[in-house]
Amino acid sequence: MNLLNILDKLSDDQFFTKMTSRSEGISSIANFGKKAALASIPLGLGSFMATSAKAETTAAPSFAPASALTDALQLALTLEYLEDEYYREGLNKAGLIPAGDKVVFQQISKHETAHVAFLKATLTSLGTTPGTKPMFDFTVGGAFDPFNNYMQFMILAQAFEDTGVRAYKGQAGNVASNKGVLQAALQIHSVEARHASQVRRMRANKGWIELKDGGNMPAATDAVYAGEENITQAGFNTSTLFGAAAGSASFDEILSGTDAAAIAGLFIA
Repeated sequence: MNLLNILDKLSDDQFFTKMTSRSEGISSIANFGKKAALASIPLGLGSFMATSAKAETTAAPSFAPASALTDALQLALTLEYLEDEYYREGLNKAGLIPAGDKVVFQQISKHETAHVAFLKATLTSLGTTPGTKPMFDFTVGGAFDPFNNYMQFMILAQAFEDTGVRAYKGQAGNVASNKGVLQAALQIHSVEARHASQVRRMRANKGWIELKDGGNMPAATDAVYAGEENITQAGFNTSTLFGAAAGSASFDEILSGTDAAAIAGLFIA
């Protein structure tokens, strides 16, 4: 399954007003090179994910209980809700985002909307009700003012994207029991990593994280970068080749589900 093609369809404002048959939707997924429209989410993509889940149950050992799989997807959905809402509000605030940067955030916003739609459909197909979108407070009780201060908007955008990248990696083991979900999660993860790198570059930072500094980030975002100073991978000291900075940057660290949820919780009213 080529998730990027699916995300492009889900990003299209016209998509949700068009319906095709269930068989056409499944055919479109199976033949991802075609540009045919996908079926409605519950009957098309959802059916594919449900079939994938059934196949994994009968053909492969489970590496994590079903609850771990759906809990990982619910966590991902919360993070995607957060990003989707953040960019939507930022783009709707007149005069906040400079014209030269706006096209970047418009595209990122479409991606996040697509991620939300995909995760909701996947959870539904697995027999789990997707969590509802929380009420967000992006000021964190007045500590930030991202929709009136573009620099703060960029700082939080970087923090959210870096959190998403680390969180998806941290949940890989919990979704490994379903190959379809694992593949999709990895495809979303790489898109989030591209978002993170782009936003970091727009802030004149390196496109990757070195040690614990997070790239000129305020202390309030320390939790996002905790552990990134690690230079040991599977017992190998990566700093012996190029030094601590390069050794740390060569391997991006994970965020546990608990830590990722705690970071997201700071912005939930």
